[in-house]
Amino acid sequence: MMKNGSHLLHVQELKTYFYTFEGTARAVDDVSFYLNKGETLGLVGESGCGKSVTALSLMRLIPEPPGRIVHGKIDFDGINLPDLSMSEMRNIRGNRISMIFQEPMTSLNPVFTIGNQLAEMFMFHQKLSKKESWNRSIEMLRLVQIPSPEKRILEYPYQLSGGMRQRAMIAMALSCDPEILIADEPTTALDVTIQAQVLDLMIQLKENFDAAIILITHDLGVVAEIAQRIEVMYAGKVVEEAQAISLFEDPKHPYTRGLLKSIPKLGQRARHGRRRLQEISGVVPSLYELPTGCSFYPRCSQARAVCQENEPELIELEDSHRVRCWLYQGR
Repeated sequence: MMKNGSHLLHVQELKTYFYTFEGTARAVDDVSFYLNKGETLGLVGESGCGKSVTALSLMRLIPEPPGRIVHGKIDFDGINLPDLSMSEMRNIRGNRISMIFQEPMTSLNPVFTIGNQLAEMFMFHQKLSKKESWNRSIEMLRLVQIPSPEKRILEYPYQLSGGMRQRAMIAMALSCDPEILIADEPTTALDVTIQAQVLDLMIQLKENFDAAIILITHDLGVVAEIAQRIEVMYAGKVVEEAQAISLFEDPKHPYTRGLLKSIPKLGQRARHGRRRLQEISGVVPSLYELPTGCSFYPRCSQARAVCQENEPELIELEDSHRVRCWLYQGR
């Protein structure tokens, strides 16, 4: 029974900082969002915007030191995850909340077979015997459409293709039937045909397992296919939040508009001739040297004097569409 209203997960004012010799990096700075049962939430933004650190914070996998969750609540089914001991967190991690990491080649252990790594999940969380765990591992590989699972289960990660390694990671993440699946750039470094297969597989498995998904990506085209709601992050903050349809039809924040305009459109060249893709000028600022006021100010074509002086608040416009921009403050 969920104790925080209708939300399975409710993140409130989360701040995760890294303390180094260079200074303090505010990787996640006052981030709030919620996730409902069976829902898919897209977490979008360029590299360095805080998406992966947000996910690692939810999993309590931030390396301490130098990182630390300095403020905020992560309310999962009535439990505040930062209050748990590491032993208590291990019972949730991989069991009730699982994560597909960005690069399976570095996330899978190279010295153990795929079967050993999968079976460990069943033995640790579900207390199954070695034989039962092995049989369940074969079933999971078959479920994620890996051919000849009885053979593949005996192979090491380097013997599998990138697409198969990603499928193995998905099998491992889903092995204990989690309530939340966090997918961190699950299609990175895969060719487009394999990307489509992995996304189709995630949609199918979501329906079968009724798991809520947090999909982290820099590609708005990916979340368009699978997410119901989207959170756009920039420099450690949420700058826009909306239903997927609303965000694509009427993006509010200049950063979101820039991301959408940078997506190539099928047939655009044929209709309009050769034309460069629009791009967002500049780069994401260093988390050690964030500009005063709005962090997007130096790259924004609609910036005003107030943008450089003061940081805007995240305000709600209509139909749960929220934006952090001075263009809409005071409406």
